[in-house]
Amino acid sequence: MALVLGLGFSAGSLAIPLVVRTVLDELTASGDARSGPPDISMWVLVLVGLIVVSGALGFAQWLVLGRLAERVVFDARSSLVRRLLSAAVPELARRSTGELVTRVTSDTLLLREAAAMSIVMVVNGAVALAGALALMASLDIVLFATMIGAVVVIGGAVALLLPFLGREQARSQAAVGALGGLLSGVLGAVRTVKASGTEERESARILAFARTSMVHRVRAVRGEALAMTCAGVGIQVAVVAVLALGGWRAGAGLLTIPTLVAFLLYAFQIAEPATSLAMHVGRLQTGIAAAARIADVHRLPTEIVGFAPDATSAPSPAIRAASDPILRFDGVVAGYGGAPVLRGVDLVIPRRGHVAVVGPSGAGKSTAFGVLMRFIEPSAGSVSLDGRDLSSLSIRAVRQQIAYVEQSAPWIPGSLRENVRYRHPDADDAEVRRALDAVGLLDIADALPHGLDTDIDGDEFSGGERARVAFARAILRPPAIILLDEATAQLDGISEASVRRLVADLARVSVVVTIAHRLSTVIDADRIYVFDGGRTRASGTHVELLESDEMYRRLVSGLRMTPLAS
Repeated sequence: MALVLGLGFSAGSLAIPLVVRTVLDELTASGDARSGPPDISMWVLVLVGLIVVSGALGFAQWLVLGRLAERVVFDARSSLVRRLLSAAVPELARRSTGELVTRVTSDTLLLREAAAMSIVMVVNGAVALAGALALMASLDIVLFATMIGAVVVIGGAVALLLPFLGREQARSQAAVGALGGLLSGVLGAVRTVKASGTEERESARILAFARTSMVHRVRAVRGEALAMTCAGVGIQVAVVAVLALGGWRAGAGLLTIPTLVAFLLYAFQIAEPATSLAMHVGRLQTGIAAAARIADVHRLPTEIVGFAPDATSAPSPAIRAASDPILRFDGVVAGYGGAPVLRGVDLVIPRRGHVAVVGPSGAGKSTAFGVLMRFIEPSAGSVSLDGRDLSSLSIRAVRQQIAYVEQSAPWIPGSLRENVRYRHPDADDAEVRRALDAVGLLDIADALPHGLDTDIDGDEFSGGERARVAFARAILRPPAIILLDEATAQLDGISEASVRRLVADLARVSVVVTIAHRLSTVIDADRIYVFDGGRTRASGTHVELLESDEMYRRLVSGLRMTPLAS
């Protein structure tokens, strides 16, 4: 629609010089015949009508373009956000969060300029330029040849600048993305930065990317300025040449004055589309660079989380024997694209109870959780959930049966109520308060300014409080499996004792699988698996492993745990 309106505006603008020439012809013919004042009222009305209609079409076009621009930004951001949140976890982990945020915020604005403005304006400018040149050719071929020579020179100069503009814009945006990634990381570790006294050093690192972006952007601006200057100066020189040559031809009787005036009006009209083309082609290069960065995000592999028509969910545990395991790993091999982290893990997890997973750093404990949550897929071996192969179930069906508490206990932006019922938004206040009471947070919740509806920045809660909120989220409606990735690491002794009692209660109705680094967690577990080098080294109770496995004894000793059973 914007293109059609623009073409209407261009057509009206192109018609105006022809009407002016007609008016001048009428005045000239009337003066020669000496027959009194000519009646040019109709042509004047036509001229006024063309001006009004062209203005209205131009106004409507800008309104349509403005609305289109915002729709382009919204659609681009919508697709990017959905793509990022559906992307595979390892792919997101390889990229800087700040850079990805820049794609959604900054690059989409540049795309707006290209998609909603520059493309239409380039087409409009090209049509207006072509139409003006065609009409000029119909008026006088000699003057037209002079003007077309100038247009060819200008077009060649702008074409030579396009690759340069594209490169500089792409480099500028890449630097902005790197800046966002580094700034996001530094702000996330701001306490460490301040405690280390490295504010100036980190500022210098961040501003180095800002300076790089500025340098490339200034180069691009120079290119755009050169393109527009070439276009403007070239048209002005061509107009002067047309005026001189046209004046000589009119004096020689080869051209009438009205035709010369109409030709000059078209020559002046060419100036605007020529400079507009130069400017918007530069902006189009910026949009193309932004579109390439957006397309890079759309190439991220995604998870298919919805229900498959032939495998919607696992069978209900109620129809299986209580002695049947709910989870089994058989020779699982998995990693993140390089050497495998898991090199043949075997696990058997019962339906009820508390299972602990221990081992040195890098042994594959968290990776095993990632396989179970379908964050990564095994390259060999099999994982079965309630008797069915994990690959035959949809990702959503698997995750609905598992509550996962991360070690870092991240805060979901929003209120305390929204955080607790994040998995179950339909939960009522009684359920939320019961979960908070179970983790010892109910008094803190009641003391907040707006109770459960208080919007909280994650930093306002301590690490231990965030961990307890994560526990409350997991136990709001306990699923079949609860995974705790060393979730008690940030708890004080009193809170940990409360959580231990809670885990014992949960173990009666579900299975709780914990990555453990504390003696209390290990002693309480019904069964312990020892990981080493991506394999399951040993399994048993605390007492059994102290007697049978040297690595387990070293782990206990290294953590300053007394090797006692109680």
